[in-house]
Amino acid sequence: MMEITNIPSFRNIVLISTFFILPLFSNAQNTNVEFNKKSFLKEDFPRLKEALAELDKGDKLFEMDTRALYLQALAHYNLANDFNPNNALLNYKIGKCLLYSLQKSTAIYFLDKAQRLNPNVSRDIDLLLGNAYHFNLDIDKAIEKYRKYMSGLNAEETKKFGKEVNKKLEECKVAKDLIEHPVRVRIDNLGSKINTRFPEYNPVINADETYLMFTSSREGTVDNGLDPMDLYYYEDIYTSLKNVGSWMETQHPGKPLNTEYHDATVWLSPDAQKLIIYRGDNGGDLLESQLKGEDWSEPIPFGKPINTKYHEASASYSSDQNTLYFVSDRPDGYGGHDIYSCTKDKKGKWGEPRNLGSDINTEYDELSVFMHPDGKTLYFSSEGHNTMGGLDIFKSIVENGKWSKPENMGYPINTTDDDGFLTISGSGIHAYYASFKPDGFGEKDIYMITFLGEEKPIFDANEDNLLSSTIIPFGVSTAPAIEVKTSELTILKGVVLDDVTRDPIEASIDIIDNVKNIPVTTTSSNKASGKYLVPLPSGLNYGINVHAEGYLFQSENVDIPPAKGYQEIVRDIYLKKVEIGKKIILRNIFFDFDRFTLRPESQAELTRLIDLLKEMPKLKIEISGHTDSYGSAVYNQKLSENRAKAVVEYLIAHGIDSKRLTYMGYGFTQPIATNKTDEGRQLNRRTEFKIMAK
Repeated sequence: MMEITNIPSFRNIVLISTFFILPLFSNAQNTNVEFNKKSFLKEDFPRLKEALAELDKGDKLFEMDTRALYLQALAHYNLANDFNPNNALLNYKIGKCLLYSLQKSTAIYFLDKAQRLNPNVSRDIDLLLGNAYHFNLDIDKAIEKYRKYMSGLNAEETKKFGKEVNKKLEECKVAKDLIEHPVRVRIDNLGSKINTRFPEYNPVINADETYLMFTSSREGTVDNGLDPMDLYYYEDIYTSLKNVGSWMETQHPGKPLNTEYHDATVWLSPDAQKLIIYRGDNGGDLLESQLKGEDWSEPIPFGKPINTKYHEASASYSSDQNTLYFVSDRPDGYGGHDIYSCTKDKKGKWGEPRNLGSDINTEYDELSVFMHPDGKTLYFSSEGHNTMGGLDIFKSIVENGKWSKPENMGYPINTTDDDGFLTISGSGIHAYYASFKPDGFGEKDIYMITFLGEEKPIFDANEDNLLSSTIIPFGVSTAPAIEVKTSELTILKGVVLDDVTRDPIEASIDIIDNVKNIPVTTTSSNKASGKYLVPLPSGLNYGINVHAEGYLFQSENVDIPPAKGYQEIVRDIYLKKVEIGKKIILRNIFFDFDRFTLRPESQAELTRLIDLLKEMPKLKIEISGHTDSYGSAVYNQKLSENRAKAVVEYLIAHGIDSKRLTYMGYGFTQPIATNKTDEGRQLNRRTEFKIMAK
C-alpha cells in the first residue's frame, strides 16, 4: 500500500507558502526574553507552559530541515510568539521558516529583530538576512549582509560555505543589472474565473491560446483530501476555454485525469489533444493522456527509460512529438536536476536518454522545460547561468544540434525568488506563469505576460495633444522600448466535417515535407468537435493529407516562406464518402511552369492515391487536368491533358491496373474560382480525380 506521506507534490518541487501576519506596531524592546519562569509573572505560568509545548512541537518539525515541515512549524511558532514576541531564537526560527515560504520579505522583520535582541543568536543570521533582503530586491543591503557573513568565517568555514555565498554575491550583481535594464512587458492576472484564494500554478496552453489547463490545491478536488506533509489540498488539474477573448468558468475534469492524490499539469500539445501530467508515484513520474472526444483517457506512465526511481519533474515534446525533453535528478547529470532528451525510433520505442550537456545544464538545478512549437526555442528554469536569485527562466535556440548561450528572460519576468514553468503562446507574444503578487486573489495566481512592442506616445483624447508625462498602468514595466519578434510559426487549424451531414469526423492528418518527401508529424481531429490544430515552422512547403475510414482522402498545400513570422490559417476540411461521381482535388501534385513532367514534391500525394486504390481494388477513377484562362483554349486543353496523362502513367508504373484509370484534359472550361486574380487562377490550376465506379 502506498505511503501517503511519501507522495511528493508538484507544488513542493519549488515552493511552499503560508500567510504570516506582522505586528501592527514594532515592539521597541531590545531585551531578549527567555522562555523560563524567571522572565514571567506567576500568573503567566499556565500560558508559558502552553507556549513551551508549542515551541517543542515547532522545534521537532524545524529540526527535520525540510521546506514543507518549516510551514507546519510556523503554525506552532506563531502561537508561542503570541505569548513572547521578544525571544531572539524564536524570532530567528520564524524568520528562517518564512524564507522558505512565499512571504520571504516578511522574514526581514523577524530576522532583524532576532539580531537586535541577540547579535549572536546564530552564526548564519547575516546570511539569512542577506537572503531576505535579496528576495525583497534590497540588493545593496543583501550585499552588505553577505559580506559581513563572509568576514566572520574561519578558513575551514570559508572552504565549506564560501562558494555558496560568492554565488549569492554574483546573483546580486546580476540582479542589479537586470533591474536597471528591465524588459518591457505587461503582466495581467487571468481573473477570478481562473484564480481563487487557493494556489493556482503550472499553466499549460494550446498554440492559439483558446484552451488552458492548470494545477490547483483548492476545495473540490477528488475526495477533498489534505496532504499531511503541508496540510494543503491534494493537487488536481483544471481546465478553461476562452470565449470571445475571455476565460470561461473553470472546469474540473474529474477521473481518470485526477485522482485522490497529487495530479499536476506538465505539458499540453499545441492542438490540446495530448497532455503530460506529473504524479507523485515512484518518487515522481510523468504520464501521458489523450483527449478522446470530450474525455481524457487513463494516463499512462512513460515507463523506462524516461521514468526511474528518481524524480522526473517536467517534460515537453518537440514539435513533431518524436523527441521528449524532460527533467530528472538521476545520478549521471551535471547537478541536482538536469534536462535530458529522448527520441523515438521508427517503431515508436524510446531510445536512451541523452543529457543536453553543459551548454544547458549546470552544477545546480534545472527544474522546468518547455519546447516552443517552433521546434527550436527551449525555455527552462535554472539556478545556474546568470541567475538573479533562485531559479530564473532562460531560453536557448538550437541550430544544427548546437544550443545557443542561455539568455535570461529578464526582470520583471524573473525575480530574486524561484521562477519557472513558463508556457509561451504559439505567437510568442504571450507567456503564462504563476506568481505571488499583492494584487492576487490568493496564495499564487496565474498571470499572462505580454511582450510589448515599441512604446508609443500617449495623446490626450480631448485636446489631441501629446501628454508631457506617460501614464504607466499597474503591472507594466517602464523599460525602454524593445523590438518584439513574433515566432516564425504558422498555425493551421479548422474542423474536419462530413461533406454532406456536416457531422464532425475523427480523421488522421499527415504533415509531409514536400521537398524532402519525409513525414513531419501526424495528428488527428477531435471526434466530438472535428477540431484540429497543427503548428508549422516556417521555411517549408507542406503537404497536408487528411483521411478517415469510409471517406476519400483530401489534401491541402501550405507553402510558408522563411521568416514569415506568426500567422494563423483557418481551413475547414469536408471529407467526401466513397461514392460514384465524387471529385477530389490533388493539391500536392506539382508541375513546372508550362510543363507536364511531375516534380519530386508530388510523390507523397501520389503515394496516398496509390494506397487508396490498393485499399479499394474495385475503385475506378478519372484523372483530370485543369488550367487557368491564360493562353488559348487549344493550348490549355493539351497542357491539361498531358498533365493528367503523366499522373496516370505514374500510377500504372507503380502497380495500378490501367483498366481502372482514365484521364482527361479540361483546360479552363471548369473553373472553381475567378480568373481575374492571382489567387483565383492558382486555384483553377489543379489536378483532380473523380470516382467512376466502385
